[in-house]
Amino acid sequence: MTSDERPSEEAIVATNEVAPPRISRRRAVILTVAGLTVVGALVGALWAWLAPPIHGVVALTKRGERVKAFLGNEADHFFIAAVLMVGMLGALAIIAAVLLWQWRAHRGPVMVAAVAIGAAAAAGAAAGVGAILAHWRYGVIDIAGAPVSPEHRVHYVIEAPAVFFGHSPLQIASTILLPAAAAALVYALIAVSTQRDDLGAWPPVEEPVIGPPVTAENVLPSAQ
Repeated sequence: MTSDERPSEEAIVATNEVAPPRISRRRAVILTVAGLTVVGALVGALWAWLAPPIHGVVALTKRGERVKAFLGNEADHFFIAAVLMVGMLGALAIIAAVLLWQWRAHRGPVMVAAVAIGAAAAAGAAAGVGAILAHWRYGVIDIAGAPVSPEHRVHYVIEAPAVFFGHSPLQIASTILLPAAAAALVYALIAVSTQRDDLGAWPPVEEPVIGPPVTAENVLPSAQ
């Protein structure tokens, strides 16, 4: 073995040295999903504090009917709040995928599923906590009980921001599943860029050592 071959073999051996995990893969999946769910709840609380409310009025018409209207372009805040929620959950999904990739011993398809499920659970927790805190902060508009009269026909109200883009099952499912898809995609892209077939996870897979290329200088003389 020449001196030129030794560094490459030593590098391969060093790459194969992966410390065995201290916890089982099943427990790692549970910790991943539970941790992302807790962080998702914190994201929902932060969203409830940052999301802009919607200012409007409850007015009494000349016919005696009560109507609700928004001031200026305040109705756009419904869309802005939903976009803010999706953006925060997308950032959480990307950061989670990158950080979980550093958990080298548990790299693989199981962790991809764990980060996707965890991102979806985080989205559900964020939406639930955000909606509860927003309605607790701004209350619910009672059009029938608004203090309007022929003398005071306008009553100003503040409405809680919206968590989803709409109330249809498809719109709700899109908000929940989008972070999961983003997390799985980022994790998969990192895995594709890895040269090792085992992704450097545990247990390591020994790769064959390929010798130096055959050239005219190192070819053995043939028997005459």
